[in-house]
Amino acid sequence: METKKILILGGSGFLGNALYKELYPYFDTYGTYYCARRSFEDNKKFFRYDLQEDDIVPLLEKIKPKLIISALRGDFASQIQAHQHMMEYIEKNDCQIYFISSGNVFDAYSKFPSYEYDKTLSLSVYGRLKIKIENMLLRLPKEKMGIIRVPMVFGNNSPRIKELKTALVNNEPIEVFPNLIINVSNDDKLTQQIHYLINRNKSGIYHLGSIDLVHHEDFIKDIVKKLGLFNPIFKRVFTTNEDRFLAVLPKTNTLPKNLQVNYQDIIDHHIYS
Repeated sequence: METKKILILGGSGFLGNALYKELYPYFDTYGTYYCARRSFEDNKKFFRYDLQEDDIVPLLEKIKPKLIISALRGDFASQIQAHQHMMEYIEKNDCQIYFISSGNVFDAYSKFPSYEYDKTLSLSVYGRLKIKIENMLLRLPKEKMGIIRVPMVFGNNSPRIKELKTALVNNEPIEVFPNLIINVSNDDKLTQQIHYLINRNKSGIYHLGSIDLVHHEDFIKDIVKKLGLFNPIFKRVFTTNEDRFLAVLPKTNTLPKNLQVNYQDIIDHHIYS
């Protein structure tokens, strides 16, 4: 049987690269990179792609992926144009797209956590970008698209953990939000969950975060404890006097029990080296 061909756009980024490492032993997996690094230049499965300079279509026509996973970052207008071109390609070809979206598509709603089919509304530029691309995807036939909304994602090589480590080493204050209630994930769990969705040929909207909630301040303090013997300086930032939620919880499209995760797993099951 022919192995499914997958193209990860943003394959050199934190999440894109974690996905590549998870998927390449099982699928015919390709990725794009922007910043020149020997490991990507020498890997025949990686192609240089500049979001602002290059049209995505020639690359799609060259690779002919059955599944595109979009983990792109960069200039917002260029992202929108790239996804418009992808939609046109997907409509005409035997191809599906998974778009890595964000809990920020709900950041205008602060009173409750958000579920898969809640109406999106964002106050942030980033959230509105994700909504715009999601709305494009929703015009595709359902079986051709997956919207994967993720919360804050941690992991050894994640930008968030790197920032925490830098602040600790340099004795700089770490911002925590005492009134912010979140759910979380890490790269290991998230990539396993996406692998499952690919194996089962799933489509639709998925919320891939912990199935429970935690205050941002408590979570960050627990992670800092795991990072070692430091005397951290915490800067408590209050954006509101009441608790506010920024959490994407699964309700309709749930995963099997063994793939579900809670926030304590994210703290415990990572050795932050």
